[in-house]
Amino acid sequence: MSSPTRPGDSATLPRTGLERRIGPLQATAINMTQMCGIGPFVTIPAMVVTMGGPQAMFGWIIGAVIALADGLVWAELGAALPGAGGTYIYLREAFQYRSGRLMPFLFAWSAVLFIPLIMSTGIIGLVQYLGYLVPGVTGDGGVTPLGKVIGIGIVVLIVLALFRRIGQIGKLTTALFVVMLCAVLAVIAAAFSHFDAHQAFAFTPGAFGSGGAFWSGLGAGLVIAVYDYLGYNTTAYLGGEVRAPGRTIPRSILFSILGIMSLYFLLQVGVLGSTPLAEIKTATSVASSVLEQAWGSVAAKIITVLIVIAAVGSVFAGLLGGSRVPFEAARDKVFLPVFGKLHPKLNLPTAGVLAMGLVTAIGSLFTLTDVINAAVTVLVLIQSLAQVAAIVVLRRRQPGLKRPYRQWLYPVPTIVALAGWVYVFHSATQLSKLLAVGWVVLGVLAFLAYAAKEKVWPFGPKEIREAFAAGSQA
Repeated sequence: MSSPTRPGDSATLPRTGLERRIGPLQATAINMTQMCGIGPFVTIPAMVVTMGGPQAMFGWIIGAVIALADGLVWAELGAALPGAGGTYIYLREAFQYRSGRLMPFLFAWSAVLFIPLIMSTGIIGLVQYLGYLVPGVTGDGGVTPLGKVIGIGIVVLIVLALFRRIGQIGKLTTALFVVMLCAVLAVIAAAFSHFDAHQAFAFTPGAFGSGGAFWSGLGAGLVIAVYDYLGYNTTAYLGGEVRAPGRTIPRSILFSILGIMSLYFLLQVGVLGSTPLAEIKTATSVASSVLEQAWGSVAAKIITVLIVIAAVGSVFAGLLGGSRVPFEAARDKVFLPVFGKLHPKLNLPTAGVLAMGLVTAIGSLFTLTDVINAAVTVLVLIQSLAQVAAIVVLRRRQPGLKRPYRQWLYPVPTIVALAGWVYVFHSATQLSKLLAVGWVVLGVLAFLAYAAKEKVWPFGPKEIREAFAAGSQA
């Protein structure tokens, strides 16, 4: 049961059966663990190749600007509407006036695809680094069949680890965060122990000129950078289990973005200044190479183990938050009823955890770049752009909604986020864009079938319920 409203919280916190046990430190740890994980360790080479050289370091900064602008959208919505499912609730509250349950349905429909796909990239990268430790896991053609089997086995172990109370999960995630931080700082320290500034800042001639490598590769580079920043919103998905959400959610989002941005930039610059460019472009475990060159193979293997554990922590945190989306949708009778049931003893959404674990395992069988593009395009289309509209709609439709945090300099960050997400979607591969649009079209058809059966809009009346307005009850 939800804890009583405190100063700084939303006016009304609907009762869900979930327990508010996640504090500020754990919330920030959950976000940062999900954000970092294996991402930068496997995408630094791709960023360098895509942007044509050391100028890739600025791709991380521009990606951080988009993440910060979008984070301020999440901060206001998460503080005002703190419930399980995050975006599902925001879209439900904002768009119920015109399109009934369509938008929250489409989000739940899409989330069961893009959230575990993002998690599967962590498994793919994790297996790549295992290849440095275990012969036969990777080969010239990438991950071997053995590596894929190991990846699926790791997904199974992560799902099993999620079957515990949220208080225990918060402590476990904090421990994983410490491991992640140690791994990243160790690689940064190793890189700067033999750092060559001239090499790091040897930008490709003409890179920043008209038609230069920086501009021609920026779009595809931002797809990668934005992917690496994803996760700053994890505590918003867990809004029903966060203590004092009106304060904790905004702070955890902003602190995690700023912290990870600093780590990513230092990591990218350090790798560029310690490893030849040609070697970076072809590396499958670039961090291990940096560590071995600086401190020898034994140290490299030890810290590579930490990197693998950090990747496990990222997938763990992502599935933890993502599994709450279909739970909230099912409670609203917009998704399969089985997803709305909590474990009788552990108070966690069993079906959501299992379903997303299954999709994660399947996604881990594909290539990293294909999965990144597919996940990001679906996410942008039905989450990022929709939330930009939601914050505007809610300010107009529910002006009396208690907002413990109001977006700084509104609407400037909202406009920046909108422009950034449109550019990212435009820059993705054509196949991934077609697949994203196709998935949404299928979702609309599925919704129409559901609406016809349930006699709701457009085949029946709209149900307007401002669940978080003062005096409302879930």
